[in-house]
Amino acid sequence: MSDPSLSRYAKELFGGANDALAPLVERSLAHGLPAIQVPFELGRLLQVLVVQSNASRILEIGTLFGYSAILMASVLPDGGRITTLEADPTHAMTARENIADVQLSGKIEILEGPAQQTLERLNAQSFDLVFIDADKTSYPLYLDWALRLTLPGATIVADNLWREGAVEHPEQTDEASTAIRLFNQKLAGESRLLSTLVATRDAADAASVSVVLRD
Repeated sequence: MSDPSLSRYAKELFGGANDALAPLVERSLAHGLPAIQVPFELGRLLQVLVVQSNASRILEIGTLFGYSAILMASVLPDGGRITTLEADPTHAMTARENIADVQLSGKIEILEGPAQQTLERLNAQSFDLVFIDADKTSYPLYLDWALRLTLPGATIVADNLWREGAVEHPEQTDEASTAIRLFNQKLAGESRLLSTLVATRDAADAASVSVVLRD
């Protein structure tokens, strides 16, 4: 009998539709991109949040090879659009190929360049859902931008907030753990947000889900 895995069980139970993306993942890995796309359970949670909130304008910070953007775009209503930010040109090129292959180019726009610069270009816009999954050291800054680019009722999601427990231990002083620890503390102390953490990858990691509160 294999070791119990809630992540595997959830994917086997609910993940049939995601099998169509397997060739895109394989091609992306063959191009040298890392296998760090969102796990099934977080991808499905993003889809649920998009549908439940009737989101039509989504901002994703960190495209990788387009996996999570494709998942969210697949449940967007007609006229919905995702703007996804990617600093690495190779990642952006691969993501465009993947997005075109599943015929979602009309719903997903990739902005290339450092997120801190591309976010400046979006300053006058507003989004219904923001998903943060990029360089960990900039997470606190990305939270500030997410709050700036959303209105009450919007949803903010961020991945990789547990790091196998490293963030709970102050002696873990690497830049990523320190930044994620600060991000989590900012979430907890932000009066404009109602937030929680959701375990992923069989509790080896976690994602946050926050709702922007009304005044």
